[in-house]
Amino acid sequence: MEGHKGSVRITITILCFIVLMHLSDLGKGVEAMTAGECKQERKVLVNACKSLLARRGPSSYCCQRLRAAHVECVCPVITPKLAALIDVNYAVRVIQSCGRQVPRHFKCGSITTP
Repeated sequence: MEGHKGSVRITITILCFIVLMHLSDLGKGVEAMTAGECKQERKVLVNACKSLLARRGPSSYCCQRLRAAHVECVCPVITPKLAALIDVNYAVRVIQSCGRQVPRHFKCGSITTP
């Protein structure tokens, strides 16, 4: 059971990073992704950014994948239960270290940035 919780926490944390990375890109005419494409994108990101759970800095590949991710694949899955597991302040710091700005007070699913 503990392994399952760890896996869920990894996935949730990575999804939060995806969301926050693309907040500044909203409204820029991104093509719609299929459900299958979104699922694959999330899987790749989770694998690329696992080191973030140990509070190690993101790798260049993790930053690359975060910058290429699509927010429309993530916001719908951020429920109150998932949002309770995410350290939004840490996510914002990591995203900024990847060279991206994060808008203040943006709501995505059940997350609002500081």
